[in-house]
Amino acid sequence: MGVVPARVDIGNTDEIRHRLTRDGAVVLTGLDTTADALVAAAATVLGPRLRQLYPLRQRTSQDGKSVHLHADSFDVVVDVGGVQHRRRDPEEDYVAIQCVQPPTSGGESFVADAYRFVDDCTTADPELREFLTQADVDLYGGWGALRGLPATPRVSRHVEYTRTGRRIVRRTDGAAPPHRDPDAEHIQTMLGRFQKAVHDLEGALPRFELAEGDILFLDNYRCWHGREPHTGDRSVRIVTLRSSDAR
Repeated sequence: MGVVPARVDIGNTDEIRHRLTRDGAVVLTGLDTTADALVAAAATVLGPRLRQLYPLRQRTSQDGKSVHLHADSFDVVVDVGGVQHRRRDPEEDYVAIQCVQPPTSGGESFVADAYRFVDDCTTADPELREFLTQADVDLYGGWGALRGLPATPRVSRHVEYTRTGRRIVRRTDGAAPPHRDPDAEHIQTMLGRFQKAVHDLEGALPRFELAEGDILFLDNYRCWHGREPHTGDRSVRIVTLRSSDAR
């Protein structure tokens, strides 16, 4: 279920796209450690399929704790001069993470194929698979007090399909039962079961390192990613994207 993304030079576009389609993830090499390089890489990988590139954000941590498996997903709309601008989208279908400064030690990345996780649940845990494919949850209900999130609940299932047939497997710690849902107790129980299954999976996944300038490019509908704790400073730039195949 673990994915070790192939390392491919940014000049080899055909191989990058082949690996991304096959594995759901690829590490782009041969790039300068600049924000411009991250934006250019996004355009190179998706080409004419690129529809929306959301604002870059930089994340720096010192002696950071572990980050559990997740898929990037958020819903942020801001008002700029009386005009609404979307800065994040729940349907971001690709994410690119550029290593700006590797840590002194630790911080290795890991990636899981969420499609295989759901498929394996068919026999390993049918009740969990039924929950992921049939039950509605509020994707960000657990983060209700977080400034900037919209007041309207974002209700969906963990596993859905786009109009073009792509499967989406969501993973966020913000999921909660919809407000006053009659099945709220069962949903909360299953959310805990889902979280435990994902956390248990992490230990068996292969780890890999990102060097300065490397970009981890992920199919955000298919792959979950996380990282190990680290010592020292670690800095990454992140950009989320929408393609013409997004929902």
